[in-house]
Amino acid sequence: MHQEVALIATVAVGFVFAAIFGYLADRLRLPPLVGYLVAGILMGSYLPDTIADRALAGQLAEMGVILLMFGVGLHFSASDLLAVRGVAVPGALGRIVLATLLGVGLSSLLGWSLGAGLVFGLSLSVASTVVLLKALEERNQIDSVNGRVAVGWLIVEDLAMVLALVLLPTLAEILGAHGTAEAAPAADSLPITLTIAVTLLKVAAFTVMAIYFGPKVVPWILTLVARTGSPELFTLSVLAIALGIAFGSAAIFGVSFALGAFFAGVVMSESHLSRRAAADSLPLQNAFAVLFFVSVGMLFDPSILVREPLAVIGVLALIIFGKSLIAFGIVLLLRYPVAMGISVATGLAQIGEFSFILAGLGVSLGLLPREGQDLILAGAILSITLNPLVLLAGEELHKGIRSLWPSLAAQYGKSKHERLCRDLDKIRALNEERNRQHQLEMQQLIETFPLFSEVDENSQEELLLLFRPKSASPGERVVRIGDRGDGMYFISAGAVEVQLESDPVRLDAGAFFGEMALLSGGRRTADVIAVDFCQFLVLERRDFHVFMSRHPALRMAVSNMARERAEMNVARRNRNQSLDVS
Repeated sequence: MHQEVALIATVAVGFVFAAIFGYLADRLRLPPLVGYLVAGILMGSYLPDTIADRALAGQLAEMGVILLMFGVGLHFSASDLLAVRGVAVPGALGRIVLATLLGVGLSSLLGWSLGAGLVFGLSLSVASTVVLLKALEERNQIDSVNGRVAVGWLIVEDLAMVLALVLLPTLAEILGAHGTAEAAPAADSLPITLTIAVTLLKVAAFTVMAIYFGPKVVPWILTLVARTGSPELFTLSVLAIALGIAFGSAAIFGVSFALGAFFAGVVMSESHLSRRAAADSLPLQNAFAVLFFVSVGMLFDPSILVREPLAVIGVLALIIFGKSLIAFGIVLLLRYPVAMGISVATGLAQIGEFSFILAGLGVSLGLLPREGQDLILAGAILSITLNPLVLLAGEELHKGIRSLWPSLAAQYGKSKHERLCRDLDKIRALNEERNRQHQLEMQQLIETFPLFSEVDENSQEELLLLFRPKSASPGERVVRIGDRGDGMYFISAGAVEVQLESDPVRLDAGAFFGEMALLSGGRRTADVIAVDFCQFLVLERRDFHVFMSRHPALRMAVSNMARERAEMNVARRNRNQSLDVS
């Protein structure tokens, strides 16, 4: 097969195999992701690279992680991260240290060096973003207290892994690397302490820019794009922001693609268009998340299960039992509830994308033997496959603890949990109030102008962005006869009087005027005077024509109303003329 179609072949075959084996897994009452992993194993073992390119599959999987983390950021604000820092920061860092020590101990039993053990332990210490988020979504727990703690914990782990990835090449020679000079360039000639300081400074600079400048720039860009009314341009802009910030953060600040995408979602969540952005990007998130699991299976060498069964069992035990016990113990030591400890421990009882990156870097640096990478992949696939059972076991364990020790389950960590709940409830209330205000604006728009009920919700949001507010005092001339039509006016409050040649016509809140000049392309045919304190929503000429061209039914309704008004004006003028003659 030609190299030019390798990407198409990899995507096509990956989706076909994933669909088939995902369906079979569901019929066997297994999670579909087990089918995706099996599909990847079969592709990697039996299909040539011209059809199933592992390198391309890995990059597509990275795209899936980026989009998934972007989606999480859309639902997870910076204030959420700060609210759970008391448990997420010490918990994540403590578990990384202790799990890494367990990994070093296991590697010493296998006869590896300290450097290999360090890479091995770090790879086993970090959980899978994709698996955790899928599990929380399936259980509708992303917005729960325990779900937000788990996600915050995961973000701290990702930040720590970013630091590890940057420092590992610098420390490779000290740890006994024996790779090639190209594989292990002493990242810089800077001292280690200075390298650490520079890395921390970069991460801090990126975080500050994302949290403080992002919410001012990204929502503004989204609003400009939404005003164009083009659905495909809006979706494209959402993806461009997510992927652009992810790539830029990696290129400029040295953080991971996934972390950059997460902060892109966080800053986009400040816009009231975040829900629309989430809905538009969801199909791509799901599609590329499937490719993530397929690519993991493609990298796996099944023969490791036969060659090193005891080592595989040891790795799996460390991931599922060792890491879970560490997380559970840390949560209890921090005096948070038993339920939170179980939820975090079981939700993070697997390894994933950062593990593969660390393992690959360790092999390229000559720190980790190829066998270590195979064991990490085996541990990842088995722990991901068993994760639903681990979660189910955690739920049963919680029920047992509540049954045997009800006071422990109910009272331990209650005060801290209540404080955390209050903090998260305040954040949630602020977000809900913002959404409620926006929905109220939409509702008031429809109630005041029933005409707009004919367009969909996205178009109604677009109208709110297109409208230009304007006010007028009693006696002020809003429209002058003979002027060129600059826009269509919708009266949201007050009243105006249209000065016709015949009798003046009064228009109250809910009415509109100025459409005739826009439809005909001619000049204003009457003066319009405010007779009360008025508030208008003005749809300017260009926006009027663009919006009406996309909604012909609305344009037809406005045209019909304009024609009826014109006929009424003519009839009134004729009646007055006949009265004058008589």
